[in-house]
Amino acid sequence: MFLNCHTWYSFKYGTLSADKFFDECKRNNVHKVIITEINNTASYIELLRIIDERKSEFELSIALGIEFRENHALQFIAIAKNNTGFENINRYLSRLNNDSMTIPSRAPVIEETFIVYPFGKIEPNVLRRNEFIGVRTSQVSKYMLRPDYQGYKERFVALQPVTFASKQEWNLHRLLRCIDLNILLSKLQSTQHAPDDEIMVSSGELEKKYRQFPELVQNANMILNACSIAFELGVDKNLKSLTGGPESDWEILVTNAWEGFYRIYDSSDPVLRERFERELSIIQLKDFGTYFLIAYDLIKFTKEKGYDTIGRGSGANSMVAYCLGITNVDPIELDLYFERFLNAERTTPPDFDIDFSWDQRDFIFDYLFNKYGQEHTCLLGAHVTYQGRNTLRELGKVFGLPKEELDELSDHPECVKGRDHITTLIFKYAERMYEMPASMTIHACGVLITEKPIYAYTATFLPPKNYPVSNFEMHSAEDIGIYKFDILSQRGLGHIKETARLVRLNQNKIIDVHDFPSFKKDEKVKELLKSSRCMGCFYVESPAMRSLLGKLKCEDYLTLVAASSIIRPGVSSSGMMKAYIERFHISRNGGTYESIHPRMDELMKETYGVMVYQEDVIRVAHHFAGLTLTEADVLRRAMSGKYRSRKAFEMIERKFYQNCHDFGYPRHVAERVWFEIQSFGGYSFAKGHSASFAVESYQSLYLKAHFPLEFMVAVINNFGGFYTHEFYFHELRMSGGKIQAPCINNSDLLTNIKGDVVHIGLDHLKSLENKSVDAILTERRRSGAFTGMINFLKRVDIGLEQLRILIRIGGFRFTGKTKQELMWQAIFYFSEMKVKKSHTQDLFDYQFTEQVLPKLHRDDVQDAFDEIELLGFPLCDPFQLLGSNEKEDILSKDMMNNLKKQVTMIGYYVTAKYTQTKHKQVMYFGTFYDRDGIVFDTVNFPDVARQYPFRGRGFYLLKGKVVEDFGVPALEVTAMEKLSLVHRQVNLPPAERTYTPNISLSAQVEEFQ
Repeated sequence: MFLNCHTWYSFKYGTLSADKFFDECKRNNVHKVIITEINNTASYIELLRIIDERKSEFELSIALGIEFRENHALQFIAIAKNNTGFENINRYLSRLNNDSMTIPSRAPVIEETFIVYPFGKIEPNVLRRNEFIGVRTSQVSKYMLRPDYQGYKERFVALQPVTFASKQEWNLHRLLRCIDLNILLSKLQSTQHAPDDEIMVSSGELEKKYRQFPELVQNANMILNACSIAFELGVDKNLKSLTGGPESDWEILVTNAWEGFYRIYDSSDPVLRERFERELSIIQLKDFGTYFLIAYDLIKFTKEKGYDTIGRGSGANSMVAYCLGITNVDPIELDLYFERFLNAERTTPPDFDIDFSWDQRDFIFDYLFNKYGQEHTCLLGAHVTYQGRNTLRELGKVFGLPKEELDELSDHPECVKGRDHITTLIFKYAERMYEMPASMTIHACGVLITEKPIYAYTATFLPPKNYPVSNFEMHSAEDIGIYKFDILSQRGLGHIKETARLVRLNQNKIIDVHDFPSFKKDEKVKELLKSSRCMGCFYVESPAMRSLLGKLKCEDYLTLVAASSIIRPGVSSSGMMKAYIERFHISRNGGTYESIHPRMDELMKETYGVMVYQEDVIRVAHHFAGLTLTEADVLRRAMSGKYRSRKAFEMIERKFYQNCHDFGYPRHVAERVWFEIQSFGGYSFAKGHSASFAVESYQSLYLKAHFPLEFMVAVINNFGGFYTHEFYFHELRMSGGKIQAPCINNSDLLTNIKGDVVHIGLDHLKSLENKSVDAILTERRRSGAFTGMINFLKRVDIGLEQLRILIRIGGFRFTGKTKQELMWQAIFYFSEMKVKKSHTQDLFDYQFTEQVLPKLHRDDVQDAFDEIELLGFPLCDPFQLLGSNEKEDILSKDMMNNLKKQVTMIGYYVTAKYTQTKHKQVMYFGTFYDRDGIVFDTVNFPDVARQYPFRGRGFYLLKGKVVEDFGVPALEVTAMEKLSLVHRQVNLPPAERTYTPNISLSAQVEEFQ
């Protein structure tokens, strides 16, 4: 009789997790309920999975519906009689969401459903045959006072909503309502939250509450018993055929795969043929042909359009995928482990992660939605959950804490915890809310393509991206058997494509960016890798990666492939990265190392017995510990967070240890191997994934080595990378580029290059409005270059404040006038002329008389501060702005000659990485560059990190000891002080002094101080 049940997927309303909801049903001996989340269908797949996993302890079944609310007010509850009704409800909610329609107070006709209205919302005489009115226990007395309702007894039902499990959870519910409504707890009205009786009780207890009107319970049970839903978990629900039938799909796939095989490999090699035929047989056995064909069709489309793409993920382990062009690394050359990708025991389709340039991915989405139709296609959803400090801040706002206390609460929670009764409550409820879903959003890259209409499984919503998105997330999609295609976007492909275009324009050279064999042999590329001078290069530019490459003295492809995986958190934090580096050097120098067990060395000879890649988990679990391939893959998925059956995982863990015992391995060996599996399984890459990344890294490295100026401009214009724009412009300057401030005659929207001269794009002027940029570029294209500021003002409709930005950044320097002269001219001009919205002949013919001005002094320091304010960084060498007289002992180039010595260095802040020690103490790894423009790294251990915190951008005096690790030096900081900048002298017109831009100068300069 429970027709209206919520879990915590009724966002900011329900408090019950799916497991806790099952527990409540079991505790109250309730065997069937109807799940009606508020305006979504996000929870039911997880519930079905839990019901299946726990069926031995309690039998529970669910039917489905949706509670429709508008502006937090209940309008009606739609309940599906069957799967068709569920699809119809999903269609209706999706249409409301996608068309931004208001949810009406009266439900439309929705076939195969029941509709339940709240009591008092509608009169029974106007109800349709499938419509009812719900009577809550608190409304029985009102129902009793309406004798005219007795003629409509069959239209009223008992309605006992379930939202939480206890009074304490009711308090949590009220806090969630406050967060949703953005109000103080003291302002929450009774109409804005659920009453405290929305809990599950036994059927007997509920019948007692309706004992005066048993027909209400009977009618509710009639609805409950008339509704059922049927979904087979884990059964493939993806599109079954591209061409009208699986047989024709398979024929097309095999034909194109063999064509690729004959083109790429020696077809007379029996080993290669056997591997290829085995792959095809497994793909056919598992009925994954259409899945492959969809990926192949997409790649074929991208090649026809000339789009750049990288196929990665475990799909790169497949010869068939490589021969079809889905992936771009040769699994034979790299000895990739096919069983990581696919094996006869695997039940789910393999993963294809296909990367596109960030500015092309929407075209890919358009193609998929147009080809397969919105009826069968949507983006995969995701759920935002409550996490740590943000939750503390949200709760602090609900309890009315002032801003300074909110900042302290979120920035330094360890200092606030337990301070008083309020903070105790905040931490108590924040702990309860941890990992609770807060809202729906979009998965980073998943696309779902189903055989049945997508609405058979989910309602959709329409985010700003303007493609429909499922209500459920990745794990639920896999549970029900809908397997995503990962369509990713990244900036790396964009800057490779852009570099080739710029080189063609600037140097009249054509580059084959796909000539990977040549890139691997290129000496300049090897030198960049070995010296770890990789700023701007895809995946290898971060301080951590730069340090790792230096420690490995990396100069070849296979070492870079390994480095791309061991840099991942699990491997690096478990000690396996250090072990790999040590064994790498020992092996290269002809020495021997102590391994965990000889069998581990046999299995992972290439990586010196160290687990580096995801497939190493499968390889070790299967060949070392004797698990089946299915069990090994479950283990891998569990370590990566993709398998959520704790029971199955514990069973595999027990079998792992038992098998190790049976094979005669010492206990400490088995424990060490298990520790390594646990440590990195969730963070490491598949080898094929790392190999694909390494290919793209080589493309970037080649372009940087041979076309450094065009390459850095391309990185800047693709708005992505580890560092801020300032440091890419710094690298451009260090590479010989002559960087010019934005200019109204020479700058475009994006940064451009002519020869070695680079003009910063107008898009970097933070306060310059888009309409101003459009007006400048449009007029310049139409009528040519501007001859001066007055000519500019006659041709472009722009206000004084926007003009000041252009003047102060030096946009009119071609006139030969100083900024002060131009500013006074602008003031005189606007004082004589009213700005007109359209260019009239009278305005164009107006002859402005320039005023004679005294000589006004301006220096480079003032220009630099203007640049800091308007661009976010100076265009000169920042060390010209250093106001302190402090001197350093050494520069970056001197560090290896001063090992273990106490030194003083001065560095310009680049970035700092926050981390925690194993004792949860905060420490930092800093990156700076010196007067020569060369970067160096620092280590700030917990005591120093507490005593000398980073204080934003600018210059730091750094004292400490020079240390090294595998030949890579760093400064172990013992003291740190932020240094001041030179004083800025202002000599501008009075009007300029009162001008306040969008980005305040004081805030920008204070950050540097």
